[in-house]
Amino acid sequence: MAAPDREGGTGQAIGSLLIVLGTAMWVPALVDLAAGGAVWSGFALASGVTVFFGVMLLFATRGASFGATPLRRAYFITVGAWVILPLFGALPFWMSGLGISFTDAVFETVSGLTTTGSTVLVGLDGMPLGILLWRALLQWMGGIGIVVMAIAILPMFRVGGMQMFKLESSEKTSDKISPRLRSVAGRIGVAYIALTLGCGVVYWMLGMTPFEAVVHAMTTLSTGGYSTSDASMGHFDSLSLEWAGTVFMLAGGTPFVLFVLAVTGRGPLVILRDSQVRRMLVTALSAALLVTAWLVFANDFDPWTAFTRSLFNLVSVMTTTGYASTDYSLWGPPAVAVFFFMTFVGGCAGSTAGGLKMFRFEILWQDIVKECRRLLYPHGVFLDRMAGRPANEALVRDVQVFVLCYAATCAALVAVLACFGLDFITALSGAATALANVGPGLGPIIGPAGNFASLPDGAKWALDAGMILGRLEFQTVFVMMTAHFWRD
Repeated sequence: MAAPDREGGTGQAIGSLLIVLGTAMWVPALVDLAAGGAVWSGFALASGVTVFFGVMLLFATRGASFGATPLRRAYFITVGAWVILPLFGALPFWMSGLGISFTDAVFETVSGLTTTGSTVLVGLDGMPLGILLWRALLQWMGGIGIVVMAIAILPMFRVGGMQMFKLESSEKTSDKISPRLRSVAGRIGVAYIALTLGCGVVYWMLGMTPFEAVVHAMTTLSTGGYSTSDASMGHFDSLSLEWAGTVFMLAGGTPFVLFVLAVTGRGPLVILRDSQVRRMLVTALSAALLVTAWLVFANDFDPWTAFTRSLFNLVSVMTTTGYASTDYSLWGPPAVAVFFFMTFVGGCAGSTAGGLKMFRFEILWQDIVKECRRLLYPHGVFLDRMAGRPANEALVRDVQVFVLCYAATCAALVAVLACFGLDFITALSGAATALANVGPGLGPIIGPAGNFASLPDGAKWALDAGMILGRLEFQTVFVMMTAHFWRD
């Protein structure tokens, strides 16, 4: 009897999410209808299909227990949602009448919901408003879903999220946020909406149209990077917009719990006191200064322009947003090497950013130092520390396993992409950007000036799997591939 109960809970959860997804399709449908577009009917049909299947799932699993969710059911719900929702989220693209294949539609949707930002669509400047808004909505919904998942679900699997944040703040501080998870998620949602609105207003004041401001605000805070133009942020050619984008991308890469703390009595400085945030800012600034020096002394760039462009594009890659204001792959090998490294860095735990995350780099560095000290002092006792306190040994082990899974999966994905005829640079940067949920890769095909449209369909499906694996942080999926998971 255990298996049906587990599956019923999964059906109830995914059915509810499908209804929400199908209902959300009416937002771009109405916008497109008001603008006199022709794709609104495709959205209406896709909404009907999605809601129908969602309701059917609810009725088919009615009566199943969905109260206290067991660990295995949580795995089913999490992985099942990230596999099934993109298939239905792709329907508006496929049914739009724009000639988008189902493979491309799924790729665009997976990239959107995982806030990766890789795209197969060209001609965005003339794309129907409904399509542009749906892309932004996918990323915005995926962004808040990622934050809630990181805080509510992944700690059950011992993967990042709130488990990590509690090392960065005292237990007492976490209790002050809210004693109930639902309240925490609600307050984070309010902070997410408020920051999105603030970003949209700033973009509008700096020269974007209201529609462009709304779309870019949603894709900035979600660190997704979908734009309304093929040239991304380079379309606006505005240093002021790049500075605004840099600030809000860093906000998207910050643990959203800190914003809740900042407005509930702890003050704004609680954000800067967090070691992850300080590390993120120092990393971004250091990398930007290195690239700026290279551009100024080797390429005769104007210093202020070089620093602004370097900081914006590096923060975009580091926070896994994926905006580009210029083709930085043309800046020379040293600059490209820095950008490639930043692809793996990521933002903070509990944020919308992907990548390895800041705390994992700190844990790994401390591990290296600790082992070196053990060579000198074999009988010494050395501890990894986070935020001035000893780190949990289980967390240290989990970080090591995560990095091993990351490297092994990246190597496997590179091999798969190479089998589809991709050159080494495209395969390597494509695998890295998919697993880190960054967006653009390197090289002339998938670099910041290109996109993923020309890749073979098989490579796109492989990248789909890579984006979902990277977003769910590997172990969540890999554990379901073991025989022990399926034994009661």
